[in-house]
Amino acid sequence: MIRVLGLVVALVLLLATPAAAHNVMAGADLRIAQTIAGTELTVVVKGTTRVPGPLRIGVIAYQPVTALRVGLEVRSVEDGRTVKGVATAAARDPQYARLTVERTGPHELTLRAGNEVAVVPFRVLVDRGSPGDLLIYGGFFVAGLLLVGGLLTGAVARRGPAMLLAGGAAAGLTVATMVIVVEPQLPPATPDGAAPVAETTPAGGRPYVQGRMESLPARPDAGAEFTLRIDLVDGSTGRPVDDLTVHHEALTHLVVTSEDGRYFRHVHPLRTAPGRLEVRLRADRPGRYLAHAELEREGSGGQLIPGSFTVGGTPKADPADPAGKPTDPAGKPADPADQPAETVTDGRPVVVPRLRPEVPVAGRPVTIELDAPGDVRPWLGMTGHLLVRSQDGSFLGHVHEMGAPGGRLRFTFGFPAPGRYLAWTQYATADRIVTTPFTVDVTAPAVRR
Repeated sequence: MIRVLGLVVALVLLLATPAAAHNVMAGADLRIAQTIAGTELTVVVKGTTRVPGPLRIGVIAYQPVTALRVGLEVRSVEDGRTVKGVATAAARDPQYARLTVERTGPHELTLRAGNEVAVVPFRVLVDRGSPGDLLIYGGFFVAGLLLVGGLLTGAVARRGPAMLLAGGAAAGLTVATMVIVVEPQLPPATPDGAAPVAETTPAGGRPYVQGRMESLPARPDAGAEFTLRIDLVDGSTGRPVDDLTVHHEALTHLVVTSEDGRYFRHVHPLRTAPGRLEVRLRADRPGRYLAHAELEREGSGGQLIPGSFTVGGTPKADPADPAGKPTDPAGKPADPADQPAETVTDGRPVVVPRLRPEVPVAGRPVTIELDAPGDVRPWLGMTGHLLVRSQDGSFLGHVHEMGAPGGRLRFTFGFPAPGRYLAWTQYATADRIVTTPFTVDVTAPAVRR
């Protein structure tokens, strides 16, 4: 009996399939942020439990929109079968479009809003069940049959066979119980539709992405819309990189700032072709702008790709305020000397964050805290975001809120070196993304003698 139980446990361990990093679990929702049609949206692809079966897709708005309709098209990469639908963006409780998918595996979701188009790759996954489930339910079923048989056999005074059947029932219960205990410690089984392990994790891992940024036109005018394009290639083959993984609910996080920090945008470019990302922007003043793309490649790791571009022309009034006075806190000066301790946007006070210690020391953690309204909701999977840039633009840091109780947001950050840093906190409310800029002067550690 002991040998049989040992064999069962060994088979369970052998049948367990290692889980690939960043694979979306079968049945889980896929959320992808997109900056499209001049607003910040998150596309939600609800998990499906069967194929053929329904696939529900909704669009959540994080900035004010008026009846923004997003065209949807889902295409199977393997057989080309396509289904279409329409979703209307909403800040709360979006209406999900119901499409039908015929098979698992790689698909492409095409989004159309305004005159922009994005193509998002994803996989339809269906849980195939755990190998341990068969042993658990089978063990209980066999134990039940044997137990009933043992009771009936014992009733007619056949002691030997009854004991044998009871022993078999006990063995079945033991196997099922052992699997219940062991199974949570094992990697989940690979769902139907997942990429082959050899495809997702090649020997030695994939090399980092080589990125190139450019603005179209090459020197946009202040106040005019332009496109910032990022081309990604594999450094070893020169081919387009088209295997970015979703991290923090986006394929790419792009932070664009002016050199003086008065302009700040945290956006999520559209995939317009294999290895190509694009986002439309508008800068209201001429000068040099810095861009940092935060992305992660399957089987490689996270990385930060820097770039820059120049805006020409003459300063323009902020589109949000014809009088030229920005109403978005992100448009206000980053220097505290030019910015009051409390500003007001849309009737809401925005308080400059508090630092502990008040004078940060390089290489030591700093707590950054600010008050937030009660209607804060998660954005990009987090309650709040803190982005920090060195004054010369050579460093960019990005951390998330720690889960402070009450109406507060709290971050912990370690500044790498002495100097002045430009910083921005961000969080989402019921109808908008609130950005608060501030600066931090970091001192050097005291020298011990």
